[in-house]
Amino acid sequence: MSMKSLVSRKGLLAAVQIAAVLMVAACGAPVKREDAQLPVFPPPPDEPRFYFERSIYSTADVTKEGKSSDMKRMLTGEVESGDGMTKPYGVAVYHGRVFVTDSGARSVIAFDIPQQRTFRFGESGDGALGMPLGIDTDGKGNVYVVDAAAKQVQMYDKDGKFVKTLAAGSRLSRPSGIAVDNEGARMYVVDTGAVTNEKHRVMVFDVAENKHLFDIGKRGTGEGQFNLPRDVTIGTDGLLYVVDGGNFRVQVFKPDGTFVRVFGSIGRQSGQFSRPKEAAIDPDGNVYIVDAAFGNFQIFNTSGQLLLAVGSRSEQDKPAKYMLPSGIAIDGDGRIYMVDQFFQKLDIYRPAKLDPNGGFAAKKAAPAAKGAAGG
Repeated sequence: MSMKSLVSRKGLLAAVQIAAVLMVAACGAPVKREDAQLPVFPPPPDEPRFYFERSIYSTADVTKEGKSSDMKRMLTGEVESGDGMTKPYGVAVYHGRVFVTDSGARSVIAFDIPQQRTFRFGESGDGALGMPLGIDTDGKGNVYVVDAAAKQVQMYDKDGKFVKTLAAGSRLSRPSGIAVDNEGARMYVVDTGAVTNEKHRVMVFDVAENKHLFDIGKRGTGEGQFNLPRDVTIGTDGLLYVVDGGNFRVQVFKPDGTFVRVFGSIGRQSGQFSRPKEAAIDPDGNVYIVDAAFGNFQIFNTSGQLLLAVGSRSEQDKPAKYMLPSGIAIDGDGRIYMVDQFFQKLDIYRPAKLDPNGGFAAKKAAPAAKGAAGG
């Protein structure tokens, strides 16, 4: 073969590769959700309070890949793949590190957005999980996971290392939701109960002593009583907000179990509940309640006045559309994280007052210094 022919073939190959890149870039590359016009709440002409920011379906949506992987996808049209969520339920967050319970995979998947990495824990060995549901973090980033199958709580550090088992042998019936105070001193576990028993309550534990202290509530419809409670969260005011699912309301208590007030009722109107699930508190003290039937979360002030509803029910997966929402969590910068079991996704919303490149989980956030604490 002559040198001229060899050069010609190299030139032809280069031309074909360039053409392929241009064609894929122009019309064949997958369109990312972020490229579309994303929802704003409330919609115009009202002043925006929250922007839908992104969806996370798998590790591929968080982990950083090299330029060679990006070029391969451009040339082949290949879609990113990663470790997805089988049956996500609860979510907790600590400085941009998001922990999602995956009951189908019997583990917790951690999306460390600032570090652009992911990991799983609770799959085997000490701290192995049977059916992880509710989840919360304390002020140090320690993770507390309700194991509904084992009827206990497993505690891990922020890197997923097992610390200890809590509430074992405490006669939990159907544990679901959990809240832990900022100091990691007191733990509140929701015992949902069943139609065949009276264990509809919140059980209170001392974490350091691993000791059951007392119960809040019992089965019933009166003040301070529950019917299939689902979740509990601690307000900035130090009060407990309990989702009383079967009574379609939220009840508020002092940490010692003293009843304070109640809000909500059954119905299809804004401010009412149809199938309330989990709860969260934002930095301003507002209360967020997920409703699986409405396919949204509703935001209330501490008095129970409705401020805003975000999202809607849909059979088609789109930004801010849900079929079976469950868990919700709010980071210290106000970003909201919501899980949908049916669409197997984690949606993230940014408060309008937070700069797009600010906060713990900013898409353009610089990596933390090597050796720095996680989260």
